[in-house]
Amino acid sequence: MAQQQNLAGSFTLPGTSTAVKRMGYGAMQLAGRDGDKLVWGPPRDVDSAIALLREAVQSGVNHIDTSDFYGPHFTNQIIHKALSPYPGDLVIVTKLGSKRGTDGSWIPALSREELIEAVHDNLRNLGLEALDVVNLRSMFSVHGPAEGSIEGPLTTLAELQQKSLVRHIGLSNVTPAQVAEARRMVPIVCVQNHYNVAHREDDPLIADLARDGIAYVPFFPLGGFWPLQSTTLSDVAMRLGATPMQVALAWLLQRSPNILVIPGTSSLKHFRENLQAATIEIPAELLAKLDSIYGQNKEN
Repeated sequence: MAQQQNLAGSFTLPGTSTAVKRMGYGAMQLAGRDGDKLVWGPPRDVDSAIALLREAVQSGVNHIDTSDFYGPHFTNQIIHKALSPYPGDLVIVTKLGSKRGTDGSWIPALSREELIEAVHDNLRNLGLEALDVVNLRSMFSVHGPAEGSIEGPLTTLAELQQKSLVRHIGLSNVTPAQVAEARRMVPIVCVQNHYNVAHREDDPLIADLARDGIAYVPFFPLGGFWPLQSTTLSDVAMRLGATPMQVALAWLLQRSPNILVIPGTSSLKHFRENLQAATIEIPAELLAKLDSIYGQNKEN
C-alpha cells in the first residue's frame, strides 16, 4: 500500500468546511485515444487506470478533477469502479458546458436541458447523489477565455444547487469579467483556467482570487497535449536534481497559496514523480530564472 505523502498542505474552499490537499490529480488522461480523437474511448489498460486511482487516494490525494465528457463517460465510470465506496474526505470536481461530437470535437452544451442532463450523467456514472463541486466551463471559445455573459447557464446550475444535486460551484475557461459576473450571482469556490510557468496571463486574476480565499486550479500545468519545453526550465531542474515537470509543478505550488494543482497522467511512474514535486523548495535565485520564462515566450 502506498504511504501518505506530504502534498503541499491543504486548502479550504471558501465558505465551506471542505479541505483539499493542494496536490491533486486530473483524470482526463485516463480516457483513451482513437486516432486524432483525444480523450476518447476507454483506456488501453483499464486495470492500470484503476490501480493508479487507488494509489492516488492511498497516497493522500483527496481532490480528483474529472468530467463526464472525458471519454465520454469512461473516465467517470473508471473512477466509480476504482474508488467507490468513496473515502469520506475525497472531493470529486467535475465540469459542465461541453459535449463531444462523433468526430471527437468539443461542442458547447450550455442550454438548460443540456446542463441538467450533464449533471445527471455525472451523478450516474460517478455513482453519487450529489456532486461536490461543478465547474461551469465557458465555451465562447474552445481555445481560451472569451467575453460573453454566463448568466443563463449559471442560473441553471444555481437551481440545481438549490435542489441539492450540486454542493459547490466553480468556473472554468473564464475571463475576470465573467468571474465578477458569477460572483454577483452565487458563491464561487474555485476558478480553473489554463496557466503554467510559460502561460501566465491570469497573474492578476490569481492575486484577486487569493485576496478572497478562492482557489485557482490551473489546467495544463505541464503544458497539456504539448508538454512544456524550455531550456531555462531544464537548466533549473538539473540544478535541483529534479525533472522539468516536477519543477513546473513546484513553481505553481510556490506561486500562490490559493493555487491547487491537478496534474494528469495515465502513467503510474509519472504520477509518483508528480507527487514528489510537493517536496521541492525552489530558492529565490532559481525562482527568478523560472519567472523569466513567460517574458521570453512573449518576446518570441
